[in-house]
Amino acid sequence: MLQKPKIIFWGTPEFAVPALQALIDNDLKPVLVVTQPDKPIGRKQEVIPSPIKKIASENNIPIFQPLHQKDLPEICRKYQPDVCVLAAFGLIIPKNVLNKPACGFLNIHPSLLPKYRGSSPIQTALLNNDKETGVSLIQLTNKVDAGPIIAQKTLAITNLDNAQTLSKRLAELGADLLIEILPDFAAGKIVSRVQDESRATYTKKISREDGRINWQKEAGQIERQFRAFYPWPGIFTLFNGKRLKIANLSVLEDDFGAELAPGAVFLGPEGELAVKAGSGAVILNSVQPEGKKEMPGNDFLRGQKELAGAVFS
Repeated sequence: MLQKPKIIFWGTPEFAVPALQALIDNDLKPVLVVTQPDKPIGRKQEVIPSPIKKIASENNIPIFQPLHQKDLPEICRKYQPDVCVLAAFGLIIPKNVLNKPACGFLNIHPSLLPKYRGSSPIQTALLNNDKETGVSLIQLTNKVDAGPIIAQKTLAITNLDNAQTLSKRLAELGADLLIEILPDFAAGKIVSRVQDESRATYTKKISREDGRINWQKEAGQIERQFRAFYPWPGIFTLFNGKRLKIANLSVLEDDFGAELAPGAVFLGPEGELAVKAGSGAVILNSVQPEGKKEMPGNDFLRGQKELAGAVFS
């Protein structure tokens, strides 16, 4: 039995941190961490290391940051890992690398595969008002998220979850499942199962434009869009030709503004900034006008005399 497999960990964003930390905490410290190159972030374009690079540095784990796919084969030749663990790495692993580790690549994916393959399973689950989701540990193949399933665990989605909170909970669940499964996986004791291709569904890459509100939709759908795209890319509408980001909102339960057109701005029952949806309405608790700081919706309302009676687009 292989007691302590030699591991290379591949990951970049915050989602991958619990898995790497769990390996370290359980005496399964990787021999190498592979992560994306440092990139400029934010308005100041400050170059900041990835969350995974920070953890690796703090734990004296060697780090490799490849610029191109062609740089990847040398990693496995040099370190001869028993298994590679991957969580949201950000680059496609070429076919000539996938079979280099003795046990292959073990990938942590935040959905119950074959449902929601692709880059936005967490956001899609929230948009679709799913009541549960989960994590899948799969063997990585050259077809995206289609490899044999090693293990899965489910997780209930609450009405308070947004993409940030749900991602954190799924990352922690994936880390727990990884530690539970990895020793037997590395020892060849787990029998994987092939995914049912007839049940496969796919998600798409999220863009900033996906955050634009369609006021023809129901208020509940708009609220789910807000949760799915928090904190990025956020949701927005147009007012006087400029973006108005919705920093926080809530559904107006009573049927106020029923006679209004979708997108029409009106005063809520307590004088709040409210907007009619295709069905129901939402209160804009806080907003961020283009080029300005976030402010309470009522402050924005007081500062915009032409807002009452306007129609957002």
